[in-house]
This record gives sequence, structure tokens and C-alpha cells, in this order.
Amino acid sequence: MDKFRMMAQILQSNQESFMNGICGVMALASAQLYTSFEFNCPCIPEYNYSYGISMLVIPPIWFFLLGFVLNNNVSMLAEEWKRPVGQRRKDPAVMRYMCVSISQRSLIAPAVWISVTLMDGKSFLCAYSMDLDMSEFGKNVSGHGLSQEDLLRTLAKIPCKHIYDGQHILSREAATRYICCISQAFGWLFLLIITIAAFLIRAIRPCFTQAAFLKTKYWSHYVDTERKVFDETCTEHAKGFAKICIKQYFEGISGEIQSFHDNLHGDDSDDEDDKPATEEDKLMGVRRLDTMNKVLWDWHTCKPPLTLRKPGDAMVLNSSPSYHSSTYFACLSYLTHLIQITSSLEESSMRELCSD
Repeated sequence: MDKFRMMAQILQSNQESFMNGICGVMALASAQLYTSFEFNCPCIPEYNYSYGISMLVIPPIWFFLLGFVLNNNVSMLAEEWKRPVGQRRKDPAVMRYMCVSISQRSLIAPAVWISVTLMDGKSFLCAYSMDLDMSEFGKNVSGHGLSQEDLLRTLAKIPCKHIYDGQHILSREAATRYICCISQAFGWLFLLIITIAAFLIRAIRPCFTQAAFLKTKYWSHYVDTERKVFDETCTEHAKGFAKICIKQYFEGISGEIQSFHDNLHGDDSDDEDDKPATEEDKLMGVRRLDTMNKVLWDWHTCKPPLTLRKPGDAMVLNSSPSYHSSTYFACLSYLTHLIQITSSLEESSMRELCSD
């Protein structure tokens, strides 16, 4: 059990490995679902083709959409696409890389389903049993005195072993082997095509656009990491905010609770005093509902530019250098004016005292 827990932690820490694991599980699930699925061809000329093709096409579409639903990067891609530009421009190459990466992983399970279906041949047999060329088997239809409609009804019953009644016209085993052989040929051709396509994408594309590929890959990982760090920071802030809010609530209900707690624990009061300071640090100065809502809204509408400051630099409030200098000198002059007013008030109070 510990090994599975450790494996789950490793997969969760690495988003790419986690999504590859999800794709592998979906591929195995698609193969297992097909083996447990009971294929029942209607054996009616009007419905054979529709049923056979739908079993070949509809489940892959469902698996493809399920791959998008289970991929956490879909919501991140939508947020990056719809967010306002603000102080950070959008890079179409990064969003294109994320979309292609999501699509590639989502195509694994549909490809497995199509391959397994074609290799098995039941769906292909149900869809194309009525298109058999009787001359391939050395049979003459006119010799049996059957109309075209009766012949189609007979051929439509080939997938159904127990109700097929045209053994005197065409051997069911020979027709089944023929159609299944064609289905398996298409299955191997499909596997060959997707293997060659995957090889070309994985091996040849980085050779021509290696620098652009590395850049888009890096910033795609950055967007994912930034979102995780922001969510973790919001979670820590919410925990600290909730703890201080609950603590202040109980202190407001009865002022005796804290004094009783201090008298009961004695020397442990120093350790308890450290906790509010830690929770205060987690709040990072955001202590009001409207302030937090503004922080979240500003993060969505105007994300900060990707220009990091050094530890000794001042807080960056705007991207314009003139704005920084004007704001700094305005604050400095305002503080100087306050100091002058305070000193004049102190001098006047001292004169009044001396005169008294």
C-alpha cells in the first residue's frame, strides 16, 4: 500500500507523468471495455452498416472527449486564452503547444479502440457483409433464382451464426474469414500510419524548430507551475485568514477565554504567541474581504509582468518608470510635510506649557 501511495505522490508531483499515466489507464480501459462488450449485429440490411460503423466511430469520439475532461490542462488553456492581456501578453505558440499536447494524449485511447476493433473484425463484418462480391467465391447468384433484395437479406445474416440460412448460396465461414482478413489488414495499416506519424512528430519536429520548441515547452510548464503556486498560496492564505477570524470571534464572544487559557497553560503561552505571528505572515497584509476580492480580480484581469525584482528593489506598482519616480517623490514629499506639521505642533505645545 505504501508503494502505491508513493507512486501516486510521484505522479501528482509531475504533471506530465501523471497525464501519461492517465492516458495509459484509459488505453487499457478501452481495450478491456471492448473485450467485455457484447457485440450484437442486428443482421438487418437497413441497420447493419449504421451499427457496425457506429461501434467503430462513436466510442473513440467518447474516449477523445473523456481525455479532454480528465486533463487538468484544459481549464488552464481556456483561462490563458480568455484572460485579459493586462501587463502580460499572450503567446499563441504556447497555447498552440498546450492544445497539441492535450490532443495527443487524448488520441491514445481512441487509437487503441480502433485498432482492437479492426483486429477483431466483428464491427467490420457487420458493416460490410452486404457488400461481398460473390464472384470472389466462384458463386453465381442467378443460378439460385434470388432477387437482389433477397440476396441482401441473406448476406446481412452472415454475422449472425444462428440465423444464417444461406449456406447453400455462400459458405458463412469463408465469407467471415474473407471480411475479417480485410479488417485486420486495415487494422495493421492504421497502426502503421499512427506509428509513422508519431515518429515524425517526436523525432523530426525538434530538429527544425528546436529553439522555438524549447521556448514554448518552458513557458507551458511555467503557466502550469504558476497556477499551482497561486492555488497553494491562496489555500495557505485562506487557512490563516480562517484561523485568525475564528480566534477573534471567540475572543470577542468572551474576553475571559484567552485569560483562562493563559492561566491554564502557564509557560506554554510563549509558544502560543508565536502562532498568530505565523498566521499573520500568511495573510501578507490582506486582511479584508474586499481587499482579497480585489487581489483575485487584479490577478485575473492584469497579471504581473514576467520581470522579477531583486530583493533590495522597491515594490513595483506599475510598469512605467516615470510612474515609479513620481510616486516615490510624491510619497517622500508627503512624509516630509507630515514631519514638519508634527514638529510645529510639538513646538506650539511646548510654548503653551512654558507660558503656563
